[in-house]
Amino acid sequence: MILSRQGGFRPIGQILAHDVLPALQGARRLPLRVSCLGRISLNDAAAPQEHSLPLGEVTCAEEAMRLAARVVLNGDYPGAVARPGFLPRLAFIEDRAQGLVLAGAIRAGVILWQPPVASDAEARRIVTEASRLRGKAFAADGRGDGKTARTLRDQASLLEARLVDPVWREEAAALLSLPQAA
Repeated sequence: MILSRQGGFRPIGQILAHDVLPALQGARRLPLRVSCLGRISLNDAAAPQEHSLPLGEVTCAEEAMRLAARVVLNGDYPGAVARPGFLPRLAFIEDRAQGLVLAGAIRAGVILWQPPVASDAEARRIVTEASRLRGKAFAADGRGDGKTARTLRDQASLLEARLVDPVWREEAAALLSLPQAA
């Protein structure tokens, strides 16, 4: 005889495993840090250097997305005054444990948030492809082709922006499916 659980009741173990524990785990990883990765040319002769600028800390992913969008739209990067010539490339949100919550490419004053990977298998494929691109960039550097190397590294970074921490994948995917206010 098979008992069916009709109605709306779930066993307490299922409630704890699917609702309570993930919420507690997420709360331990707050606040979220919003940052921007970009390039700075220290002088005309030198190759651009990568720099990360902190944009702020917030308590939820949706608020982090709004903060990042506002800073990028206004072009008012904290600390950029001390680093003239800062060209932003990526915005990213990390939790307290430095797990990636969400990341996106900055283009023309907007952030193109990258969809998180849906599974560990997809994450492995992305890591493999990003490694391949970085290997090609290393080879291009060896040939003295800095522009190609930089382009390949940028492509690898954009792929890696999808490597959202497993704790945040579902929430990040849900946030990206919501319509964004203009």
